[in-house]
Amino acid sequence: MPFMKPADRIGRLPHQLFAALVEQVEAKRQQGIDVINLGQGNPDGPTPPHIVEALREAAGNPRYQRYISFRGLTSLKEAVAEWYWTHHQVRLDPLREVAILIGSKIGLEEISLALVNRGDRVLAPDPGYPDYLSGIALAGGELVPWPLLAEHQFLPDLTVWPDRIRLAFLNYPNNPTGATAPAPFYDAAIAQALRHGTILAHDLAYGDIVFDGKKSVSLLSRPGGKKAGIEFTTLSKSYNMAGWRIGFAAGNAEIIGYLELLQDHLNCSQWGAIQEAGRAALLGPQDSVLALRAEYQSRRDAFINKAARAGWKIPKSQGSIFLWCPVPATQTALKWAETFLEASGVVVAPGSGFGSHGEGFIRIALTEPIPRLEEAAQRMASVMAG
Repeated sequence: MPFMKPADRIGRLPHQLFAALVEQVEAKRQQGIDVINLGQGNPDGPTPPHIVEALREAAGNPRYQRYISFRGLTSLKEAVAEWYWTHHQVRLDPLREVAILIGSKIGLEEISLALVNRGDRVLAPDPGYPDYLSGIALAGGELVPWPLLAEHQFLPDLTVWPDRIRLAFLNYPNNPTGATAPAPFYDAAIAQALRHGTILAHDLAYGDIVFDGKKSVSLLSRPGGKKAGIEFTTLSKSYNMAGWRIGFAAGNAEIIGYLELLQDHLNCSQWGAIQEAGRAALLGPQDSVLALRAEYQSRRDAFINKAARAGWKIPKSQGSIFLWCPVPATQTALKWAETFLEASGVVVAPGSGFGSHGEGFIRIALTEPIPRLEEAAQRMASVMAG
């Protein structure tokens, strides 16, 4: 019926790649097929016990069985500030420069709603995390793709800064390419942003998942970084807490204020018991984070080595929980993903699902144990060999 049509903003939303991948997995499993799902960045390990225990204890606290502050627990904001100092030597005012999020995904969409007016131009990595685009579309902004090319180590060309850019997204360690960015890159990005009046939004979701002795760089740790924008971090990947939905934004106090004002109208903050568990994660022992990093590096190496023995050469990712794998140009990335699913029972994400510059690649999530990853590599290499 005509009067049942959705609002225009619903029609502007991009295709939800990951929802489609879930549907594909379930359909094949219903057919009795042994599916190896490497399409989603969904951590497969358990949450560390001390974090679970913190939740269990807080769940019985009557304080958290009622509404709490819309802007989150001060104690968690203080933990975020302490974590930033310990990990990145960044000093934050916990009440003015930290916002609690129901997962960083929602914050990465809310930042466009808080800052972008209809027609404002927004730079987003191509290939890049699709939910940047969702927020831009909901805000009515104009997407300006920011190419990430292999010949430039998947870093955008900062010497080319389009006119009238309101907001620019950065993401290192990068999803989907697995690239990291050095400190001078951030310095150059900050200089350009301040020169052009652009706000930077840095997605540091995979900041703890870096390989081969590398260390991630916080935007806020660089001169002028806090003036130029804000940074988003999540507990999902570092602590195997994806289903808990807890993250935070930190940085420029004025922008944090806009984000919190928007959230006052959209939600009532995350459950207090989960926030207490987040505090335990940030302030507790970090051994599990180090072990997780080593595990993902071992998984990366196992998949790459197995594929290489079968004749498929894949570059080593520098960070994140993904491999960005080149596929032959004999067919599109989407067709390769469909072929792998049908012929080998392996689910992967087509590179084109992350932007037009993702064509020629597929993304593999290292979210299965090594034996399953090696089996997937063997199956996929056999398909490619024909």
